[in-house]
This record gives sequence, C-alpha cells and structure tokens, in this order.
Amino acid sequence: MKFTKEEIVKLLENSECVVTFTKVDGEIREMPCTLKPALLPAVVVVEGTEKKERKENPNVVSVFCTDKQAWRSFRLENIISITN
Repeated sequence: MKFTKEEIVKLLENSECVVTFTKVDGEIREMPCTLKPALLPAVVVVEGTEKKERKENPNVVSVFCTDKQAWRSFRLENIISITN
C-alpha cells in the first residue's frame, strides 16, 4: 500500500502510529511516532542564534519518535506498513 507524504503527515498530525520500514542499512524497524502537536516536545529558542532553514526532501518524512523521545526520519519508498 503506497501513501503520499501528505497522507502520512495528516495521519501523524492526528494520532500516534507505528511505522514499519526498512532502514538504510537494511534493518527492519518498527517506530512508534507522531506529529500530533500535544505530543511534541517544546521548542527551545536560544537568544542570539538563527534558525537554520533546511531544504525539504519530498521523499523523506521527519517525525517525533515516541520510544526514543527524539526526532527521526524515514524514506517514503522504504515504508512497509503504517498502523495506528
């Protein structure tokens, strides 16, 4: 089953899901993750620093991994399944 990046982001903005995907090194990973605002960490603003603008990659989804409590990403073409 193929998902668009927009469909995945919308799903993750509304709930926590488990995304199963193949990592770049070939390992299979089941990652509980979300983009739901209430579950994301607070943004820390450090006075005197500039926010780095990152170029968006249309093939990669950045998510907050709830078991590692850290930001992670996965490639769209490596997704095996998404469950919520």
